[in-house]
Amino acid sequence: MKPIILLFITGILANNAFPPNSGNQYYNNNCDNRQYPLDRNHPNQPNLGRSQSPNEIVVGTNTNFAFKFLKLAASSGDQRDNSGKKNLVFSPMCISSAFAMLALGARSETSDQILRGLNFKPAEITERNIHVGFHDLIYLLNSGSSGLHMETGCCLFVQNKLHPQPDFLYGLRNIYRGDIYMENFKNTAETIQHINSYVERKTQGKISKLIDRVDPITEILMVSFFYMKANWKKPFNPKYTEPRDFYIDPNTVIKVPMMFQMGMFESGRDDQRACTILKMPYQGHADAYFILPDKGEMDRVVSSLSNEAVQAWKRILHKSSVDVYIPKCAVYGELNLKDIMYSMGIVDAFTEKADLSGITGQPQHRVNGAIHKAVMVIDEKGTEASAASAMDLVPMSMPTVFEVNSPFLTILVERKTESIVFMGKISNPAES
Repeated sequence: MKPIILLFITGILANNAFPPNSGNQYYNNNCDNRQYPLDRNHPNQPNLGRSQSPNEIVVGTNTNFAFKFLKLAASSGDQRDNSGKKNLVFSPMCISSAFAMLALGARSETSDQILRGLNFKPAEITERNIHVGFHDLIYLLNSGSSGLHMETGCCLFVQNKLHPQPDFLYGLRNIYRGDIYMENFKNTAETIQHINSYVERKTQGKISKLIDRVDPITEILMVSFFYMKANWKKPFNPKYTEPRDFYIDPNTVIKVPMMFQMGMFESGRDDQRACTILKMPYQGHADAYFILPDKGEMDRVVSSLSNEAVQAWKRILHKSSVDVYIPKCAVYGELNLKDIMYSMGIVDAFTEKADLSGITGQPQHRVNGAIHKAVMVIDEKGTEASAASAMDLVPMSMPTVFEVNSPFLTILVERKTESIVFMGKISNPAES
């Protein structure tokens, strides 16, 4: 049985400008230029205007998947080191869409198991509508707006002696916005260069080295990516950023560059979950939630997060004058997904029982590994013209102070679809 390797990449920037596009000279080795026209089951435009459309079901299911994944990843041995816990950053949308795409090429129990592991219930949505829902959601997330750019997609690197099935190619391209390239995995150096070049281009240079080795017996390698560049609706002024204490734990204090601004923001206290929440809007249609657990209550907060919690925050949060202190940081994370997805019930795809014959017409493929790399940058910058001069008019009253000076959580939500596109658990903003 020959292995499939899944690689998941995520890059997110709070406010950085795009670097120059370096291009990719390997882009034209696309193996098949035939067009597979969309049929009526997979429209080119999102299914809007219907009650509980497929993309709405996918969003709700992805939300539940995101919090379940967070709990499992946060308790994983990979997230603990001698000093406590490591930083954790990931895109649940990136991970779920890649496994949903894999289900396109899976058959029988392997397909059912993948979709159940992603939290889909057959009584709520058919397999066809799951893929329609992902298509619609990906279309909406990639639409973008002024001040906000998102891009999500995937790529399949296939051993050049194999012949991907037309139905799978159709779904890869027209549902999941995927690319496909033919490779000679025995030529490992060239393959690594091709893959890393693709990743670097798709994440605007933020992830330049996804892999440093590839098994020459690999036959299929799948890459999924999510990239977001957003400007704060109200940027921080860099001249107010200064070193302040950050308490990794009661016995460990470090200095971090702390950004500051005062203004009118939505914030609130969630006594049930022992945390305080601040909502900060980006330009366009996205929001960042900063969740600050009470001292020593991080595990309790993580275990209590759910879709219901987010809905409760909509009632708890109210706009008032807030003095905001948030660490300036660049946080990197890498996850081996195999154990986590095992815990979610996706088992057969990683074993000899896998039936992924829908990809190449051959049944002897299995997923050999699944890696997720992510980077999140939080800084002051917005549009240059407003970065040093933006100022809210605030009421003459004592402001609330929201100072992120201990381990915290952050959740990024795309407002139009209410999709959670990124999550982070930051224990040490200075960790490289």
